[in-house]
Amino acid sequence: MKLAPICIATATLLGLGGVANGIFMLLSPADWYFAVPGVTTTGPFNQHFIRDIGLIFALLGAALLVGVARPPLRVYFWGMAAIWLSGHALFHAWEVAVGICGTDAIARDFPAVTLPAILTVLLTIWAAVDARGRAAQ
Repeated sequence: MKLAPICIATATLLGLGGVANGIFMLLSPADWYFAVPGVTTTGPFNQHFIRDIGLIFALLGAALLVGVARPPLRVYFWGMAAIWLSGHALFHAWEVAVGICGTDAIARDFPAVTLPAILTVLLTIWAAVDARGRAAQ
């Protein structure tokens, strides 16, 4: 079974999700703050900060979508997204490790923080292997 359709579909879903989340954060930061489980426990509402991060999520989502549309750029755009998402996930893990957040945050944050980071790293690895294969042909 070829991985390409699965990888492209995964990148498309992650990209659309990132753009949608970013737009939600930019347009309605207070609604986003109260809608996302666990966010209210991380500190007081800060509209400016939420919009800053919303811009990052929108750009990361767009980077994933650019990689879907432009195969020669995949490694760079997906790699950039993977680096930020991995740093974000590691930061969440660090908060648990040093006692800032309880261990319940691991399961709560996994679907929206850790899983996208893991998937984006795997997508970047696949894109690099695929690019080498295309270059060898």
